[in-house]
Amino acid sequence: MRTYKYLLLLNFVGWAMLFCPSAIAENSIQISQEYIDNLGVKLGKPEAVSQFPVLSAPAKVVIPPTQEYIVSASQFGVIDKLNVAIGDKVIKGQILAQLNSSDLLTLQREYLKAVSALQLSSATFQRDKKLLEEGVIADRRWQETRIQHNSFVSEVNEHKQLLEIAGMSDSEITHLAKTHRLTRQLNIRAPITGVVLERLAVAGTRIDMMAPLYRIANLDQLWLEIAIPQERMDSIKTGDRVVVDNSKISAKISLLGQSVSPENQTIVARAVIEPLHENAPLRPGQRLNTRIIQSSDKAVFKIPNTAIAQNEGKAYIFIRKPQGFSVTPITVVGKQDDQSIISGDLSVDDEIAIKGAVALKANWLGLGGDE
Repeated sequence: MRTYKYLLLLNFVGWAMLFCPSAIAENSIQISQEYIDNLGVKLGKPEAVSQFPVLSAPAKVVIPPTQEYIVSASQFGVIDKLNVAIGDKVIKGQILAQLNSSDLLTLQREYLKAVSALQLSSATFQRDKKLLEEGVIADRRWQETRIQHNSFVSEVNEHKQLLEIAGMSDSEITHLAKTHRLTRQLNIRAPITGVVLERLAVAGTRIDMMAPLYRIANLDQLWLEIAIPQERMDSIKTGDRVVVDNSKISAKISLLGQSVSPENQTIVARAVIEPLHENAPLRPGQRLNTRIIQSSDKAVFKIPNTAIAQNEGKAYIFIRKPQGFSVTPITVVGKQDDQSIISGDLSVDDEIAIKGAVALKANWLGLGGDE
């Protein structure tokens, strides 16, 4: 009876091993070195990495709004001369164009009139101040004189600022006050140091006030506007590094957009480009292919794409063991050309199958021959 029960137990175990293989058997391959060689399996070690690409996306080079200016005519007149062309580098205060303006004559005349009135008021101011100190005049008269003088000072300041808005420099206004010599020539100066991107007028043209003449920009700082698919926004965060394909140009994401483009269902991410060399191949309006790189707070590894086997929507690698291979599940967190970035239960000391993974998968699933 005891022998019968023992035989029955052995039979049950055999059937269980046939139809319910253990987790250990499912996650390992028993295979000899000779058979490994016959399958063409090549071994290698994973490379530990601290950063990995999470997304490739198109981008456009743009100029920060604080770095771009439209230079316009501050007065009505005729363009006498345009001094710079597209692509020219200019410095702040450089004369870009010269305008012949009759309105400028009116502004100068009003300024000189206010200066003359102030000079007359200053003489009265000094006289009454001295008379007040000597007790000759009443305090009320002194207050009236002082108020009137301050009014003339304000009027001069007002007309001087109008000349500055018109485009005259401090030195030109000072020269006008000394010589009282009016001029119709108005110099249009560069508001910043930068590069001329566009010329918007032609010499000899009669233009209105605020008509655009040039578009200039300081290109020392540029941005990338990256189109991120809305379904991938959760994987992108500010501070992520951005690299431009086939170059050494890099940037850092500073802002994630809050609206989705209805045309292509993307969200714009702004990345500030790191300082560039003067001859760096990057221009405003240029369209580029970029990769967004993230730092990892856990162990991640770079392996060839050929080392990964897919089964039922999951990814696996084959780690070499004394009796064969351990089938280890992994998570693919990024891709870079023919390499994949993975995380999982492995280390840089492990040897993995970097070639022949397809044959090992077939052996693991029982699709190939036995050794």
